Amino acid sequence: MRHQSGFTLIELAIVLVIIGLLLGGVLKGQELISSAKVKNLANDFRNIQMQLFSYQDKFHALPGDDIAAIGHVGADNNGNGDGQIDGVWLNPPQTAESYTLWQHLRKSGLANGSTVLGEATYLPTNAEGGRLGVQSKPENTISGMTGSMAICSQNILGKFVKQLETMLDNGNTASGNMMAAENVTGLTAAEAVTSVGNSPNILDTSKYTVCMGF
Repeated sequence: MRHQSGFTLIELAIVLVIIGLLLGGVLKGQELISSAKVKNLANDFRNIQMQLFSYQDKFHALPGDDIAAIGHVGADNNGNGDGQIDGVWLNPPQTAESYTLWQHLRKSGLANGSTVLGEATYLPTNAEGGRLGVQSKPENTISGMTGSMAICSQNILGKFVKQLETMLDNGNTASGNMMAAENVTGLTAAEAVTSVGNSPNILDTSKYTVCMGF
């Protein structure tokens, strides 16, 4: 007579423990990846602001707007020297100061990236593949924004938006120096998305544009 063999309770327990450890490792790995993305997104805002101030300190002019950029850094074009970064932040034309500022920053050694105007990789992107940009008149990015300039970053997941707000501002995407909106083109001011704590108005899986005024 043949006896059927099966898993013992100990064997089943071991299998369940192994599965639990594997799932825990996967979840921890995803958490670390998300944390790294948020840090990269936050560093974009910090680094670009620092680069702008460093250029201004060194040449007494804003990158893009620098009326002597050809002489200062060997740029292709000078700015008009009116004290503002003219043009929109998102996909500006090559003639806009908000476009040429990246060449001025890179040729000055303050930022990395292509210095060739018109090259496919010239305009910077964030860790989510969205566009990064700078422009004057923050109020023309998201309604209620203040300051003289704005740094904007596109296509950021809602769960990252909340973490950025907590890390860099007051935790409310509708007020403070950093705000978020569902769609921002840089041409017309978009309405800010209200968020207090874990407000459902910021959806973790939806994508937003985040701007920081200063």
